[in-house]
Amino acid sequence: MRRAPDTIWKFVKPIVESLDYEFIGAALGQTESGLTLRIYIDHANGVGVDDCGKVSSLVGAGLDVEDLIAGEYCLEVSSPGLRRPLFSASHFEAQSGNEIKVRLTVPVDGRRNFKGTLTGVEGEQIVVEVDGASHALNIADIDSANVVPDFD
Repeated sequence: MRRAPDTIWKFVKPIVESLDYEFIGAALGQTESGLTLRIYIDHANGVGVDDCGKVSSLVGAGLDVEDLIAGEYCLEVSSPGLRRPLFSASHFEAQSGNEIKVRLTVPVDGRRNFKGTLTGVEGEQIVVEVDGASHALNIADIDSANVVPDFD
């Protein structure tokens, strides 16, 4: 799954925030269920099934009216979970020092996949250390990025 188009973000974010949830982001892509729009929400008190249902009902009704996604799709609303998706510079800053997994839309240093320690954010780039080498990656070129859970 990759970041959903900005038109979807701009439509969904105010709906989620009007319900007093934090809008983490939205991803769109093919899954075993077909085309899927996944919306990530958070709340200071945590996110439960009822919270996801409330957001899903309102967002789903709005998306049906606006017709922002052509054809049939599955709508999923979820908390960020242990493998928290990272979309913005502020998301990356909050995870500095943690291990992350990044997939790029364009290769950097001959590769698209990076798994290593996020050492910082510099403007619109993140710096990931992999096997002792630092790689500066443009946030705009990130297809997907997630925290790698630490179970120690």
